[in-house]
Amino acid sequence: MATTKPAITLSALDMDRLETLMEKLPSNFSGLQALEAELNRADVLEPHEMPANVVTMNSTVRFTLLESDKSQTLTLVYPKEADGSPDKVSVFAPVGTALLGLREGDVFELPSPAGKPVTVRVDAITYQPESAGELHR
Repeated sequence: MATTKPAITLSALDMDRLETLMEKLPSNFSGLQALEAELNRADVLEPHEMPANVVTMNSTVRFTLLESDKSQTLTLVYPKEADGSPDKVSVFAPVGTALLGLREGDVFELPSPAGKPVTVRVDAITYQPESAGELHR
């Protein structure tokens, strides 16, 4: 069953930083093509225009894996900040790419290592730099 991906919104600052980062990576870098596809379909707003219910870079997001009803909280980070801690996820990881630009309440399917897609719901954004006034972080 094909599902439509939710619309995504990015801040111009995140877009610029991600594009600059991607230009420096080899074309076969893991996750690069998936992230490029997401960026290409995004609506872009200035940081001060970003709604507080949108996942931006460095946002902390609580989401639920609907099949297991398991809730998880992660902070979406750039690869250099993904230090292996369980509460951070790189924007190049499948779940990181999928979360970027989503809104609270959005539901999406994520491929799983087991082969069967996992349905994920964005429950809350517990921290977002733009709504905290950190527009140039």
